[in-house]
Amino acid sequence: EVQLVESGGGLVQPGGSLRLSCAASGFTFSSSAMSWVRQAPGKGLEWVSSIYSYSSNTYYADSVKGRFTISTDNAKNTLYLQMNSLKSEDTAVYYCAKLTAGRYDYWGQGTQVTVSS
Repeated sequence: EVQLVESGGGLVQPGGSLRLSCAASGFTFSSSAMSWVRQAPGKGLEWVSSIYSYSSNTYYADSVKGRFTISTDNAKNTLYLQMNSLKSEDTAVYYCAKLTAGRYDYWGQGTQVTVSS
């Protein structure tokens, strides 16, 4: 059974940092493509970043480029999102999702990130 469990969200002041984690199980993490997707209050889903573990290629939305870093630890089957220089507009529920053939086939339960003074 595929499971994705996010953690690391919380309340942070503007300009602060957080690191989100997504613990994966039930599939071959080291050969998978993974993404972070967020949903701000009252808005739709927004793709944030993706990583292809087998190539280590990473991709970012323009809104987070230069501030967020996606990475994996294949020994721990864990996906990370390091978020720096956080802004109020980064406030959202953040989901990790597994990518297969360009589609998200599994999602985590989400973790809330609130950026506020």
